[in-house]
Amino acid sequence: MTSAFPSVTVLDHPLVQHKLSLLRDRETSTNGFRRIAREMSLLMCYEVTRDLPLTMVEIETPLERMQAPQLLGKKLCFVPILRAGNGILDGMLDAVPVARVGHIGLYRDPQTLEPVEYYLKLPDDIQERLVIVVDPMLATGHSVAAAVARLKEAGAAQIRVVCLICAPEGLTTFTTEHPDVPVFTASIDRCLDDHGYIRPGLGDAGDRLYGTK
Repeated sequence: MTSAFPSVTVLDHPLVQHKLSLLRDRETSTNGFRRIAREMSLLMCYEVTRDLPLTMVEIETPLERMQAPQLLGKKLCFVPILRAGNGILDGMLDAVPVARVGHIGLYRDPQTLEPVEYYLKLPDDIQERLVIVVDPMLATGHSVAAAVARLKEAGAAQIRVVCLICAPEGLTTFTTEHPDVPVFTASIDRCLDDHGYIRPGLGDAGDRLYGTK
């Protein structure tokens, strides 16, 4: 489903939306939240990779030889934004187990709400791969925008972003800085509150994934 933001796609598949409601529920346990986030990210991965290029190769079935489709060229690279991004990485890898994985460590300064980088590790051939940035929340948009900027500096030419929920304020920030980068999400929520949290949201994704406060 398209949105008010041209580069943003809202995934309205019934299973995605159902699982998002379970994640939002404050009664969902840490274990349940972790499991559902993994299931949901697997479903979202199907959508974000829908247009991957294919080539035909010859294989032999138990009955005969045939031409069969296979992914063309270099495979994907998933780049979670630490730490919460790891919570939806496993579901992506369930769908594409051959993908490479990079990591970007960012935290949000509680006063300025600006991102601070503390870790970066990417595959050497990042420029040859479709890079999918994964992070549960796109709130102010600053962290995801900073992560994408660093990936571009490293040579990544094809980048997409996957997040569970977004705030319109954050999407405005992100799409202004990176209008060339598609965003895939399950929901564009109402707004940010005074503390930079998405409303109605689902709480702090990292805390709910790992049982911290």
